[in-house]
Amino acid sequence: MPGPATDVATVKSAERTVRILEALASSEDKLTVTELQERLGYPRSSLHALVRTLRELKWVEADETGSAFGVGPHALLSGTAYLDRDPALPYAHAVMEDLREETGYTVHFARLDDAYVLYLASREARGSARAVSRVGRRLPAHLTALGQALLADLTTEEVDGVLPARLEAFTPNTVTERAALHEELARVRDRGWALEREQGTPGVACLSAPVHYRIPASDAISCSMPVDAATEEETERVARAVVAHATALAATLRRHGIR
Repeated sequence: MPGPATDVATVKSAERTVRILEALASSEDKLTVTELQERLGYPRSSLHALVRTLRELKWVEADETGSAFGVGPHALLSGTAYLDRDPALPYAHAVMEDLREETGYTVHFARLDDAYVLYLASREARGSARAVSRVGRRLPAHLTALGQALLADLTTEEVDGVLPARLEAFTPNTVTERAALHEELARVRDRGWALEREQGTPGVACLSAPVHYRIPASDAISCSMPVDAATEEETERVARAVVAHATALAATLRRHGIR
């Protein structure tokens, strides 16, 4: 019968497996075992064994040299199953189509995931040049309008408990000072929607509102637009649309018993 030491080793192995997959998924390039070791700090022998097993199970795949690795096709099966079984998404998709038609901009639907927002659905603006969908990607919550809309539904103490000590900067406009972020979240609470300009992506402004079918809100919907288009008048127009559609979606989800 396995003893406590064996149980601990099994749990540790499971955690390392998940961390390897997360590291590969978050990297734009395939990673070697050495690079994984630098990022995760795990013993090289353990990494070799885990990567080999994940590769055999098709959760990880190698490049043509066999020395660098990325997520494999079976990782997609798991992610797709999550989306397929989310009861809120079919209703969100319908609202996103309507919001895109009304505003003319790209629409996103995302969920708070600790200090990040996880993109669950996107509807690109007509004629958009974006080549890669954000669905399945995570971005730091503090620098996205989606994240700020959701963080504003938390208390100051809860926000500090969720966010890391150091706030990462993606652009020169990213708010990285905690006091400044709390001031921005207070403004979001007062007006009911969040607006960021080039904090995550140069040239892009994004406006978001929470979908209040859970307390605190876990999901939000947003519109992204060229920053030059985000005039005061246009921002007010888009804000009214985003808030109205987020409110309607929340009412629909509550009416169908989705929590």
